[in-house]
Amino acid sequence: MKLNGRLELTWTGKDERNKIERRLLIEDKNKSYGDPCSKNMLIHGDNLLALKTLERDYSRKVKCIYIDPPYNTGAAFEHYNDKLEHSIWLNLMYQRIEILYNLLSDDGFLCCEIDDSESHYLKVIFDEIFGRDNYLTTLYVRVRYPEKTLKEDMNFHKEIEQIFVYRKSTMSSPNLKYEKIGFEKFNFYIKELSIPSKTIELGGKKVEVFSADSYEIYEGEGTENGRKEIWASGTILDGNSSGRFFRDYLTGRYEQDGYGVLYKVYGIGDDKFDYRYFSGPKKVGATKGKYYQGVPLDKLNSVEMTKKVPINGFYDFAGSFGNCRLEGGTSFRGGKKPEKLVSMILEMFSNEGDLVLDSFLGSGTTCAVAHKMNRKWIGIELGEHAYSLCKKRIDSIIDGNDYTGVTKDFNWCGGGGYHFYELSEPLFVKHSIIGIYQFNKSFDICMIRNAICNIEGYTYEEHGLIHGYSSEKHYIHITKDYVNGEYINEFINLLAEDESISIYTLKYQPDMRLPDNIEIIDIMKCVLPKCIDEKEVE
Repeated sequence: MKLNGRLELTWTGKDERNKIERRLLIEDKNKSYGDPCSKNMLIHGDNLLALKTLERDYSRKVKCIYIDPPYNTGAAFEHYNDKLEHSIWLNLMYQRIEILYNLLSDDGFLCCEIDDSESHYLKVIFDEIFGRDNYLTTLYVRVRYPEKTLKEDMNFHKEIEQIFVYRKSTMSSPNLKYEKIGFEKFNFYIKELSIPSKTIELGGKKVEVFSADSYEIYEGEGTENGRKEIWASGTILDGNSSGRFFRDYLTGRYEQDGYGVLYKVYGIGDDKFDYRYFSGPKKVGATKGKYYQGVPLDKLNSVEMTKKVPINGFYDFAGSFGNCRLEGGTSFRGGKKPEKLVSMILEMFSNEGDLVLDSFLGSGTTCAVAHKMNRKWIGIELGEHAYSLCKKRIDSIIDGNDYTGVTKDFNWCGGGGYHFYELSEPLFVKHSIIGIYQFNKSFDICMIRNAICNIEGYTYEEHGLIHGYSSEKHYIHITKDYVNGEYINEFINLLAEDESISIYTLKYQPDMRLPDNIEIIDIMKCVLPKCIDEKEVE
């Protein structure tokens, strides 16, 4: 039987999407702060609308996204229909994650902190959007100590939260730490007491076989001439050439060679020796063996020997969570994250100069930490605390007056800046009496042109009759005037032979013959349906 479709999570209303209008970002210059050349952005408004607006100019440009969304413990988003709470939460998250995926650079990472109220469902959504192959790990974070009671009427104590880590593609590579190592583990030495009992060929390699009484293995001080003892078992059997050689050619050899033998295999390994020793099982019933590896040549030839340290899966930040309440001079009840936690994430998954985004900004921790770590940043927050907390906190950092959190860790002394933006109102509003959609009266003609360029994918830039462009040769003109043959004539001599223009208007002469490089677009038929659901347009 042929099966179609893909594995996905379904819920009530998943496929019932409202159109998301790409709004304008309107800078409030009175709230922008610090260096006017800064590219940092603090946006006040609904994060879904803001993300949709950012999608055009910032698609595939964000290196690290850290989000800490509401956990849906009962009051995650306002105005619930209680019977649909779970479905509404999933739908709201799904739409946002789709856009976040588009914003992420090809070598970028998304980190989402959540607790177990919705984590299992959210994981499936991430798998669906990012692809399961791009799931990297889950970091488990202790956020409070067992003895700290949340509510006395709770039967189960919430001590651990999770951070899902996803990459955009195989181009994404986390920043791993390295630690110095010496020769301590290379402390095994092998002495051949007599000639080998026989010489054979296995896997195209010369192999000398020493009987149990013709060699000696002893431990000593670790040096560059020593070897490290490694069990040839488990994942080692698939993970490197020595493990695979043991698996393919030495497993079961005790039936021919006996127990306790030593194999000297030539032409294998990456150390200073041109051979590697393998030992078979020592006694009847045993199956495992070992091999003895010299110091790898790349380590031996380096100035200092180091090894990569994998990213841990568990972190105890309970103390930091307990003490972060007033970090940045802002008190934020219900979910404030310590700067040390966010700085750890940004160190792992971004570098100086990279763009970091947080669309559930809260008290501003992500942007605060990104600023101190010399990352560029975009923060989005809907609530009043975009002004009272986020702006206040980042202004203090720019002024060099914030001594809390990770300020000392990164020697932060002040500087930088950001631009503060408000989301515009919708371009179209329905007339309260006649029930048809019209331009929002708060929009002047320049705002209308800017908004339509934004929605239609043009770069807004006014030069006479030209109001924007989508390429070097194609332009846009937007008007509320009646367009007729006389109106069109103004563009015929304006355009070169290889140039073209789209004229967006509300009303026009229907029977006009147009040159091949000029087209007329009906705003209400083309632009309105991209902002309003079709059933509403009708």
